[in-house]
Amino acid sequence: MGLQIYSAKETDWIEGCKRQDSRAQESLYAHYSGKMYALCCRYVPSKMEAEDVLVVAFTKVFERIDQFKAEGSFEGWLRRIVVNESLTYLRRNKNMYLETEIETVDKNPDFGQLENHLEADDLLRMVGELPSGYRMVFNLYAIDGYSHKEIAEQLEISENTSKSQLSRARVLLKKKLNALEKEVETKKSNGYE
Repeated sequence: MGLQIYSAKETDWIEGCKRQDSRAQESLYAHYSGKMYALCCRYVPSKMEAEDVLVVAFTKVFERIDQFKAEGSFEGWLRRIVVNESLTYLRRNKNMYLETEIETVDKNPDFGQLENHLEADDLLRMVGELPSGYRMVFNLYAIDGYSHKEIAEQLEISENTSKSQLSRARVLLKKKLNALEKEVETKKSNGYE
């Protein structure tokens, strides 16, 4: 048996969920739903659709709780189900557009200039504004730590397409960072900083 990476509270919830104890299910949901909803929103652009995906994902968690072998992080196991359900939803609803024209980037952003002005919300907003296919690959690779091979299997694309989508996502993010950098410079020159 592998290393157990979960708390006594999680153990109680997991065991309760295995017995289909509604209080344990409610506690587990209350503890993780906020974090998992944010994860859904990174993949599914509509807040209402993300809520639907979250409900379906938790339903699967409760149905499959016996499959959790306590060999790693329970949250990691839960996250994988939520990501998989988000991708399944997108495939089923044909909201994945994996090809989009890209424009060239003139220069690299000055990250040093942006570090005091760029908030996590700004970065999440920029990622959220990427075309659907780019956003999914970027989230899976850069944020959730999937390999290109895993992404290719999940999205039913080639590894090279996954790599291309990531590259294009980075190009678009650089453009957005460049625009933000110019905005910061303009504000500074106009005396707003």
